[in-house]
Amino acid sequence: MPKNILVINPGSTSDDIGFYRGLKPVFEVKLEYTPKDLAPYANKNVTEMAPMKKEIILSYLKKNGIDLKEIDVVMGRGGLTKHTEGGTFYVNEAMLADLRKGYLGVHPCNLGGILADMVAKEAGCPALISDPEVVNEMWPVAQYSGMPELPRIPIFHALSQRRVAIHTAKQLGKEYDQCRFVIMHAGGGVTVGLHINGKVVDVNNGLDGEGPMTPQRSGTLPTGNFMRLCYSGKYTLQEMALKVKGEGGVCAYCGTHDIKEIMDFIETGKKDENSHISCSREKAKEVIDAMIYQMSKYIAYMAAPAQGKLDGVILTGAVMYSEYIRENLKSKTAWLAPVFVYPGSDEKAALKEAAIRALDNPSLIKEYK
Repeated sequence: MPKNILVINPGSTSDDIGFYRGLKPVFEVKLEYTPKDLAPYANKNVTEMAPMKKEIILSYLKKNGIDLKEIDVVMGRGGLTKHTEGGTFYVNEAMLADLRKGYLGVHPCNLGGILADMVAKEAGCPALISDPEVVNEMWPVAQYSGMPELPRIPIFHALSQRRVAIHTAKQLGKEYDQCRFVIMHAGGGVTVGLHINGKVVDVNNGLDGEGPMTPQRSGTLPTGNFMRLCYSGKYTLQEMALKVKGEGGVCAYCGTHDIKEIMDFIETGKKDENSHISCSREKAKEVIDAMIYQMSKYIAYMAAPAQGKLDGVILTGAVMYSEYIRENLKSKTAWLAPVFVYPGSDEKAALKEAAIRALDNPSLIKEYK
């Protein structure tokens, strides 16, 4: 019998929710919040918005005739809790405490488990999260950085990467835990993971900008010059943080992180009156080519520990909507293994599929500690 699943994927100014009867969507909607809704939470921990968001979600469900008692499970997006293994977890009090304080950082995704718990309590059903950004299955040797005070830690698109890995394994007629992939998710941030036999054994910290240059992040920087810039007195800590994450990478060179706008400019040479592009057409193309170059290097870098024995290279995320970028990446990495491409990132679908797997086999659901 199909299970009824409510999925909540929160953001800072909107929440992406979906209600499904089995695989069939009843509705999928992005609930937008007005400046008036958000004003009381300026300069506060984003998790303090949870009660307000819960009421809006409940109101929307009621308006669309969804009886809370028919919901079998509420699945929220994972947040920045303690590092944990991959899989699906019950939302419990230990997890809620770590989400509220932002154990590994404050981010809108921390609302996923909190909102799932609030709605699930109203509905009388379990609340779950799956494959949060802080999944840590890294080999011990992969966690060394060269400086004991600064171990390498994973913060990455675990949910998205796991989903495309499972789908690609099925295409190959295998189980995920039988495969070896290098997977790159490219959006505002970029994460590249080495997946071996169902574990992500190495991956970069995409939240803090480690790895290749991205639309919004600087990527790994020349260490000596970076240290000197930090202590030059020209920038505050907050300004340096923005140069690394938010206004770094492509944005720093081109004035915008909008890849579609930049690619249209490269193709036509034209900018509209509202364009934020600050460089020439030639420079924009060179910046995009540099990003592709760095991405391909990082994919090959992650393939090395697998000794090149891969079932596939997988490219996903919003940046892959660009034909120029994805075709160039394919041509630069196809020598490693067959290349599979999944443009975009359907997190709701990934959460729904994880919920179905968990409901079909409840023994897979783990307790967060």
